[in-house]
Amino acid sequence: MKRTFFKRIFVSKEILLYLITIAMIVSFSAWMSLLNNFVVEKASFDGSQIGILQSLREIPGFLAFSVILVIIFICQQRLVYISMITLGFGTFLTGLFPSAIGLYITTIIMSLGFHYLETLNQSLSLQWLDKKKAPLILGKISAIKSFTGLIVFVLIYILMNFLNVEYKYVYMIFGGITIIIGIAAWILFAHFKEKVPQEKKIRLKKEYWLFYLLTFLAGARRQIFIVFAGFLLVEKFGVDIHNMVILLFINAVLNIYFAPKIGKFIVKFGERTTLRFEYMGLILVFISYAFVENVYIAFALYVIDHLLFSMAIALKTYFQKIADPKDIASASAVSFTINHIAAVFLPALLGLVWLYSSSLVFIIGASIAFISFILSFLIPKEPQRGFETILVK
Repeated sequence: MKRTFFKRIFVSKEILLYLITIAMIVSFSAWMSLLNNFVVEKASFDGSQIGILQSLREIPGFLAFSVILVIIFICQQRLVYISMITLGFGTFLTGLFPSAIGLYITTIIMSLGFHYLETLNQSLSLQWLDKKKAPLILGKISAIKSFTGLIVFVLIYILMNFLNVEYKYVYMIFGGITIIIGIAAWILFAHFKEKVPQEKKIRLKKEYWLFYLLTFLAGARRQIFIVFAGFLLVEKFGVDIHNMVILLFINAVLNIYFAPKIGKFIVKFGERTTLRFEYMGLILVFISYAFVENVYIAFALYVIDHLLFSMAIALKTYFQKIADPKDIASASAVSFTINHIAAVFLPALLGLVWLYSSSLVFIIGASIAFISFILSFLIPKEPQRGFETILVK
C-alpha cells in the first residue's frame, strides 16, 4: 500500500507543481514581507533607493527570455531545481549585507532564481494541465501560494515578535528551506518527458499581440502595487513590521478561500468577464490609494488590491486557449520579459515621482488599469487558436 502511495506522489506532475510553488513562496514571501522594514531600519533607504532596488530586482525578469536559450542545454524540469536553489541562496544571503550595494547584489541573485522559477512554473503548468481543468488547478495553486505565505508570516511573527530573532537569521532560515526543497525534489521526482516538443527560439508572434500588451500593462500595474503600496503604509502611516505581517496574514487567509472560487468563476464566466472585473476594481483601488488619509482604509485597499491581482489567472488561461502547444515555453519566457520591461525602469522613475507626490504614482497606476480595461473588450467570449481577438475575421 505504501509503495503505491509513494509511487503516485513521485510521478505526479500536479504535486510537483504544488511543490515548486511552495519552494518559491517560502523564500519570496519572507524576502518581500521583511523588505520595507529591513531597508528602512537597517539600511536607511529613502524612496529613491527602494525604487532602484526594485528596478534591479526586475532585471532578471526582463531577461526571462533567456530561459529559452538555457533549455537548449538543460531540460526545463532540471532548470526548475537549479532555479529553486538559486532563489534560496539569494534569500539566505540577504540579511547578511545591510547596505545599499549588498542589498542590490543579493537582490539580483534572489531575483534570478525567482524569475526563472516563475517562468518555468507557468510554462510547465500550461503544458501539463488540461485546458478545461487549468483554471481550477491554477486556482488551487494560488491558494497554496497563500497558505504557504500564511505559514511563513506566522513563523516570521513568532520569530521576531516573541523570540526576537534578527532579520539576518530569519532570511537564512527561509532561504535554507527553499534550498532543501529544491535538492529533495531533484532527487525524489521522476523526470517527465515533453508531450509536445517545445520551440527553442525566441520570437514574437502577431497572433498573441493582445496577450503581450495586457501582460506589459499588468507588469506596470503590479510594480506600483508591490513597490509603493507597502511603502505607503510604512512611510506615510508608520506601520511597523508586526502589523505588516498581520496584514499579509489576512491577505493570505482571504486568498486561500477566494483563489479556488476565482478559478471556478473563470470556468463559468470566461476570461473576458474576469479580466474586466479585475481591471475596473484596480482603477477604483488605485484612485483611492492616491487620496487615502485613514490607515484602516489603507489596510482595506491593500487587501482588496491583493485579491484583485489573484484574478490574473484569467490572463494565463486566455493564453493557454489561444496558444499553439509548442509555443508555450517560448511564449511564457517572452511574456515574462514583456511583463518586466516596465518593471526595469518604472520603480526607479516613480521613486523620483514619489519624492514629489505619492498621489501621482497611484493616479498613474489607475490610468494603466483603465487602458487594460478598454483592451479587455477585444478578448473573445470563447478565445481559441485562430480566434485570439474579436478583430480576427
